[in-house]
Amino acid sequence: MKGVILAGGSGTRLHPLTRITNKHLLPIYDRPMVTYAIEALVEAGVGEMMLVTGGTHAGEFFRLLGNGHEWGIDRLLYAYQERPGGIADALGLAERFAERGRIVVMLADNVLERSLAEAVANFAAQERGARILLAREEDPEHLRHLGVPELDGDGRIVRIVEKPAEPGSPFAVTGVYFYDGGVWDVLPTLEPSGRGELEITDVNNWYVEHGLMEYDVVEGFWGDAGESIDAYYAVNDFVRKHGANRP
Repeated sequence: MKGVILAGGSGTRLHPLTRITNKHLLPIYDRPMVTYAIEALVEAGVGEMMLVTGGTHAGEFFRLLGNGHEWGIDRLLYAYQERPGGIADALGLAERFAERGRIVVMLADNVLERSLAEAVANFAAQERGARILLAREEDPEHLRHLGVPELDGDGRIVRIVEKPAEPGSPFAVTGVYFYDGGVWDVLPTLEPSGRGELEITDVNNWYVEHGLMEYDVVEGFWGDAGESIDAYYAVNDFVRKHGANRP
């Protein structure tokens, strides 16, 4: 299984911090944000990765990460997203790297308290389809700004709704996604959303509609450090006190 780290976007929600750098290069406690996603994948046994980025600061990732060996990566490749086109558009750049095989995708602004190893093992044992990580979020107001799964009586996902007025469950979809080789056939069928981007929620809902979506619920803390300035500092505070990617 190969890993894809998505580190693009304009970072407008973290202005003015992102006026002079990519948001994923901002510090979380004592090191750059992107290194937490790398650590999560490496410690879960994923040794081959592609980092997808864009904008005017792409070269800074190469200066930071180089060939990836210092960070425990066996093989690191880079891809450049020429314009902001959404998460699904960025993922499409990794098709040749993945050789149309299985992948784990992680947004570089997501930080987890606990290891990804169990979720990676669960997906490896899954015959086909996709898998996502959910995090319990008790604040309904916060859920209205996130992707939220609706569950049936058996606990299966029936659809995922972005920014629902009435959240259908107390869970948020995190920025960690697992896909089988079928994802490379799904991506070309997507239509841009109202904001002109290819949405990863549309990919996930394709798998849901075909009965091919599974999920795990993360243990411990999950934070999206790119969600807002307040969220960025909340993730900083948590990592400083408790660490991240712990077994």
